[in-house]
Amino acid sequence: MTLLKEWTGSFLIIALCFLIGLLSAFIGSIVGFGGGVILVPILLILHTTSPMFEWAEANTVVGISLIIMVFTAMSSTYAYAKVKRIDYKSGMLFILGSLPGGILGAWLNQFVETKLFSLFLGIFILLIFSMFFFKSTEGKKATNVSQHKGSKWMISQRVKLGEKEYQYTFSIITAVALSFLVGALSGFFGIGGGSLMVPAMILFFAFPPHIATATSMFMILSLSIVSSSTHIFLGHIEWQYVWAFIPGAWIGGTLGAKVNQHMTSRAIAILLRLLLLFIGLRLIWQGLW
Repeated sequence: MTLLKEWTGSFLIIALCFLIGLLSAFIGSIVGFGGGVILVPILLILHTTSPMFEWAEANTVVGISLIIMVFTAMSSTYAYAKVKRIDYKSGMLFILGSLPGGILGAWLNQFVETKLFSLFLGIFILLIFSMFFFKSTEGKKATNVSQHKGSKWMISQRVKLGEKEYQYTFSIITAVALSFLVGALSGFFGIGGGSLMVPAMILFFAFPPHIATATSMFMILSLSIVSSSTHIFLGHIEWQYVWAFIPGAWIGGTLGAKVNQHMTSRAIAILLRLLLLFIGLRLIWQGLW
């Protein structure tokens, strides 16, 4: 009877981990977050509400999240690459800045305890949510592309989605500095960096939402590999649970990328805002009480 209970409990944990990985990757791939912004809060909430998730301490959750995001980003990047939504030139620039930041953030994570971590993450997510109240610079960027084309410190891109053509320009120095900060926050919080990079690309660099989402997943692939490797080196990974998340993350990432292609830019932005508001408030409540 005791053995049957243990097997039933183990199966239930594995099934829950699979479903959490699937849901996190599905939603994360749609909005370009990589899934960590869903997975980390869910596991932190379960840590305080279910004995089955006693193992889900802050550094363990972050390490697992970053490993799962490798598979989410891999499947999503492949799906987005097939429909030519990724801006590789800009993506490589963001990767250049984010990789050293990811190592720094992963190392800093070991010094914070779970309750305080929940509070910090909730505040951080609400700050990201507040970014959407800034007006997008897309129109201004589109009209000023030609005057920056000759500058070696500016990136100017022109992309076509369906019948509509988009243009955007941004500073290389600003992009590298911002992506370093994003990398550090990703390694620390385990959320992939897309939760900050996607709003920044849309609001400050005038990326079309579909291109921002796809390029973010491309960046997250490299960033999550480096950040998760740091957590592995520091011994933060509960390997017996990681394997349950991976199949769900792969399936969810592929499905999310396909669903994204059939959504309007406005629908993606609305989903993104609602998600950030709910999760941010829930984590702050958890961190305070």
